Amino acid sequence: MPDSENPATAVTFPPSFLWGAATSAYQIEGAVREDGRTPSIWDTFSHTPGKTAGGEHGDVAVDHYHRYRDDVALMAELGLGAYRFSVSWSRVQPTGRGPAVQKGLDFYRRLVDELLEKGIKPAVTLYHWDLPQELEDAGGWPERDTAYRFAEYAQLVGEALGDRIEHWMTLNEPWCAAFLGYASGVHAPGRTDPLAALRAAHHLNLAHGLGAVALRSVMPARNQVAIALNSAAVRPLSQDPADLAAARKIDDLASGVFHGPLLHGAYPETLFAATAGVTDWGFVLDGDLEQIHQPLDALGLNYYTPSLVSAADPAAKGPRADGHGASEHSPWPGVDDVAFHQTPGERTEMGWTIDPTGLHELIMRYSREAPGLPLYITENGAAYDDKIDSDGRVHDPERVAYLHGHLSAVRRAIADGADVRGYFLWSLLDNFEWAYGYGKRFGAVYVDYATLERTPKTSARWYAQAARTGTLPDVQAV
Repeated sequence: MPDSENPATAVTFPPSFLWGAATSAYQIEGAVREDGRTPSIWDTFSHTPGKTAGGEHGDVAVDHYHRYRDDVALMAELGLGAYRFSVSWSRVQPTGRGPAVQKGLDFYRRLVDELLEKGIKPAVTLYHWDLPQELEDAGGWPERDTAYRFAEYAQLVGEALGDRIEHWMTLNEPWCAAFLGYASGVHAPGRTDPLAALRAAHHLNLAHGLGAVALRSVMPARNQVAIALNSAAVRPLSQDPADLAAARKIDDLASGVFHGPLLHGAYPETLFAATAGVTDWGFVLDGDLEQIHQPLDALGLNYYTPSLVSAADPAAKGPRADGHGASEHSPWPGVDDVAFHQTPGERTEMGWTIDPTGLHELIMRYSREAPGLPLYITENGAAYDDKIDSDGRVHDPERVAYLHGHLSAVRRAIADGADVRGYFLWSLLDNFEWAYGYGKRFGAVYVDYATLERTPKTSARWYAQAARTGTLPDVQAV
């Protein structure tokens, strides 16, 4: 029996396992007008009335741009072995074209130096959804040229930081960038065009391929080039053929649209069939798939909750319960005949069901899809309505239980033969949660948004103990 299934046996991880936490630039940095930075699509979107909860935005966020040394010291105190952060494209290359702004790069140089001095491995993501607004004005991700602009940007950052960072990710969750940004409109830039969303997905894939080549042209060969996908654990409501077909369609649009060309050099034929009413995919040009299908050194997997789907009842009315925000427009181009269902079980503050088996399922799927490719869990975590208690502490036993369950699922996957090299908790800090504003707290560290004071939660202390020992403490241990 694997150790994670035996309560009498400690859940232990390999000594080389990387324990980290993750953030993204727009969610934490602030300083949106300093040192040459210009607006990204998220600056524009969040300042557009009605787009975010309470009209909240990332102008200050949690002021990491000025407090990064304190934040790195906090990471060291928590015993983190790695920190995954993203670079703000418009801080480094404000118009999305031309030479880099050295003041922008200098911030990341200082951050990386601080991390290395504390013995924390930096892991960088080049794109976490904050496209320079000028590139969106020129058409954004639905336009092919944006992929080439990304490659130039990747080369600039690779030249500046490639000597000190070994772990590189081109894109984070391109599904969200394409389908929430251009189909449902709940993310920046807020467009609602199914064809534009599918074009964006392809050009994000192309950007990854071009970016990987650009990075490798300027970095030491030892560096890892990866991508972080939020592929879905899609489950049919029943074994009825109609429900199985519905699950196939969602799996193609959630996962296959990216891992098909990335891992296998081809889009799924079933994806083309499902979206034939939207496009003939004529924007896929000769040579694109070979360009996208670059060798990966690792694959990042982001996971929060599984999806449960069935064929839609034509008579049924009501909101689409897919967990991706409220919109009259679907993020699933061409598949309006699919219904989403709430999976059973306890839920987080996001309304997402807590189900660690979905993470195990996802890991094992990619162990089969890409045998021999190292995997990292690049995001996993939960939002809860955290409060500071009268004793000045933030007790979050629900998050501790969530982490214990999901890390146990990771360890079970390792015992089942998966090559999982590390885990990045989402998120290090409470922060700006996109269209939800500051109302959803994912951090292991509590942030008082009035004072910006940081307070590690119970879960941070629990995770620190796990990172130091390589063993999951009991959920009552802190």
